[in-house]
Amino acid sequence: MNRLPEPWGSRIDRSRPIRFTFEGKTFEGYAGDSIASALAASGQWVLSRSFKYHRPRGVLSMTGADANTLVQLPFEPNVAADRTPISAGLRVSAQNVNGSLERDRDAIIDRLGRFLPVGFYYRTFMGPRRDSWLKFWEPMIRRKAGLGVVDTTAPYRHFDKTHLHCDILVVGAGPAGLNAAITAAEGGADVVLCDENPEIGGSLTYGRHDPATLADLSSRLRALPNLRLLTGTVCNGWYEDNWLPLIQGDRLHRTRARSVILATGSIEQPAIFRNNDLPGIMLGSAAQRLIRHYGVRPGQKAVVLAPGDEGYCVALDLVEAGVSVMLVADPRSGGGAGPFEAELHGKGVAIQKAATIEAAEGTAGNRHLARVRVGGRWIECDLLAVSAGQVPAWQLPCQAGAKVGYDAATGSMTLTLPKAPVHFAGSVAGDNDLRGAIAGGCRAAAAALSQLGKAVVEDRSPTRPTATSPVHVLPIVANPKGRDFVDFDEDLQVKDLQNAVKEGYREIELVKRFTTVGMGPSQGRHSALATARIVAEATSRTVGEVGVTTARPPVGPETLGVLAGHHEPLERRTALHARHLALNAVMKPVGAWWRPYFYGDASEAQKAIRDEIMAVREGVGLLDVSTLGKLELRGPDAGAFLDRLYTMAHANQPVGRVRYCLMLNEMGSVVDDGVAYRMAEDRFYVTATTGAVARVYADMLFWNAQWRLRVDVLNLTGAFSGLNVTGPKARSVLQALESDIDFGRGAFPYLSGREGVVAGVPVRVMRIGFTGELSYELHCPSSLAPALWDAVIAAGKPHGLQPYGLEASRILRLEKGHILIGQDTDAITTPDELGFGWAVSKKKPFFVGKRSIEMRARLGQSRKLVGLQFPADAKNIPGESCLVLRGTTPVGQITSVGFSPTLGCAIALAYVHVDDSTEGSRVTVKCRNGQLVDVPVVAHAFLDPANARQEM
Repeated sequence: MNRLPEPWGSRIDRSRPIRFTFEGKTFEGYAGDSIASALAASGQWVLSRSFKYHRPRGVLSMTGADANTLVQLPFEPNVAADRTPISAGLRVSAQNVNGSLERDRDAIIDRLGRFLPVGFYYRTFMGPRRDSWLKFWEPMIRRKAGLGVVDTTAPYRHFDKTHLHCDILVVGAGPAGLNAAITAAEGGADVVLCDENPEIGGSLTYGRHDPATLADLSSRLRALPNLRLLTGTVCNGWYEDNWLPLIQGDRLHRTRARSVILATGSIEQPAIFRNNDLPGIMLGSAAQRLIRHYGVRPGQKAVVLAPGDEGYCVALDLVEAGVSVMLVADPRSGGGAGPFEAELHGKGVAIQKAATIEAAEGTAGNRHLARVRVGGRWIECDLLAVSAGQVPAWQLPCQAGAKVGYDAATGSMTLTLPKAPVHFAGSVAGDNDLRGAIAGGCRAAAAALSQLGKAVVEDRSPTRPTATSPVHVLPIVANPKGRDFVDFDEDLQVKDLQNAVKEGYREIELVKRFTTVGMGPSQGRHSALATARIVAEATSRTVGEVGVTTARPPVGPETLGVLAGHHEPLERRTALHARHLALNAVMKPVGAWWRPYFYGDASEAQKAIRDEIMAVREGVGLLDVSTLGKLELRGPDAGAFLDRLYTMAHANQPVGRVRYCLMLNEMGSVVDDGVAYRMAEDRFYVTATTGAVARVYADMLFWNAQWRLRVDVLNLTGAFSGLNVTGPKARSVLQALESDIDFGRGAFPYLSGREGVVAGVPVRVMRIGFTGELSYELHCPSSLAPALWDAVIAAGKPHGLQPYGLEASRILRLEKGHILIGQDTDAITTPDELGFGWAVSKKKPFFVGKRSIEMRARLGQSRKLVGLQFPADAKNIPGESCLVLRGTTPVGQITSVGFSPTLGCAIALAYVHVDDSTEGSRVTVKCRNGQLVDVPVVAHAFLDPANARQEM
């Protein structure tokens, strides 16, 4: 119906028709069409209903910068129809409607507007009747107000995140941004250029410009290998140190740039008059985009509001596209005719000076524009293209520290940035003509290159000037009948803002919060300047004194999926994963790692776990501990560094000895534990828990940067694997292997470490006992771990060696009373609450958290971790997190619980009141079924408290 012939439509592929539905009706467009352009081509101009009054709304900007074109997709709400491409079978529906889009029953609210003045809810829902009012009205208001619907059953969708680094990031690929990026790249910088559109060029792709300009810039860009182009990419914020999120579809580029050039362009402004929101009334640039990008005729008979040359260019484009331009209304009073005006006269287009749009009227139900009033007379038309001036796209610049000003002479916003972490180029910097914008891009690139210490290349900007003329500032006068909308998103009229000032809200931020102006999807892009002018006039101040509201990230909409990133769980597998599967291991994820839960038939899990526990207690077991954190510290200050980081003394730790490590944060809470093996005077091998190693490593790097000690930290977690050989026969198994390490009791005592070769594999061996048995931990390069595993399995076969899994390991450590960080500790656990006073050096002048635990100790202790042992015939065993009571008051909780086959009963670790922590006390635990159980307190070590088994 409205489709123009070729060559119109630079974005569409006419050889690929696509069918989709809107509101249950089938429509057809072409590949490259947006939802809005395809519907417009078929004559469907009503796309949505307004937020408050449910008025019909259609295309306004064709840039996704307003709420007029928000639609619902099957699994995604609030989608900008003017930026979202169509696809085969796509089902699109309107949102915020009661009934249908064409016959919205809630449109009756438009007639009741005088009963719903701005801020009515602040006045209505206050006072003694507030609660009763809310019970009745709040559910109703929530049903009526709101846009799309979130579908919680939406199918899986892939999101991704990348890290991107560059010398210079240029935001905006219009003429200024293109020249800035090209100049910077020609100067030797590593450049990233991003633009939200699917192609480069900006206004060069839809405005009335010489095609040779874009062709020249494009050819120069393609010749630069150090310039990376990201189209369809939105820069959604500026953060400290030039950190910028670039959103490209479902991918987030977390970008860090040494220098940033913002060429974000300007935002065309709508005109304010009665019924200025009717479908068929759009910005001049929107009409040009429909014509040139999509080959869509925006109307049959048009009126153009042209307070500057941009409006005349729009009128010329409409004429060339076959639209009958009934009138060009130019609010300027006179002056010589410019070249565009003469060209329009030559095409027979009437131009009326000192004229503006006074009002508009629509067809039945206001579903489309029918006529406009100019100079007191009505003109029939179905298109009104308005070009009422522009404002710089201030959001990103203001986030970088720019200040918004106002030039009263030209009626335009200005941006200044005294200390520039970023540079501006193009119309955002006030260079509104083509030649000035391109030259501004070169200047910005020169400044960025100079900032990086690089030479500036010669300016190759075109010298041909572009004819421009100042834009007339249109007055803002409240229409007595209203419906002169300032903010289309929130249905705010001129009188609403004037009334807000009368209510006493003189400051622009307060006006925003009282009226919600600028709080919709457009974030004030089309209302900020008009609002400032209205408030300034109402308070007898200048626009510069009033200013605009604060611009905060994000600049545009972003899905939660983009922020969350990968939905797929990250998986890590140890080097022994295949060995576990071959032994019929039941694998379970522990964080990102897959670990064997137990070995054997899943239908006999409990028997398999008990057999593994007894194998360790009576013979020998083998556990894959490769997921443990492994950190190597090298340097003359390695011991001093560990002294500051951990609670025990390590500077005086003898070479060849292993010492327990307990790490606190600055508030004195336990955050990790492990062991430190001193391999040499200047070299330590430190383990950390599986879940905390990333934090421990980051903390080590952080504190090393602060303290500046002579030490390097290397994370070997993935590079090294670990095997724990444990049980009374562990020494016999290792002595059966070919090795240069003496595993004898005298040569290799408890809490010692040795380096050597076992079964041909270089290893680091530590004698430690997490299970409470004689134990050796063998760490080796991960590539050699399968060979070492096979050798240990073979050597252990005569001794009945049995691999054991995670659940057996959990019970074994529980029988010994050993804690698990993050399970038996929480965010405020201190060493004293764990009974770990022995692990805190009293002699060291400093370690992280020392001052805090001393202060907290003076406040007194309210809880302590103890062991609880249930009778063998107990039927009601509490689960983890069940409360420990003192009287009726909760004082703690179960942290770990399980059945001990060694002891023949259930045991647990729990926090109890400090007065109940002595052995022999009895505490009350509330089970999940509500029953109370009386349990005796025992020492941490349920088994072998004298450590005779692990020191044998």
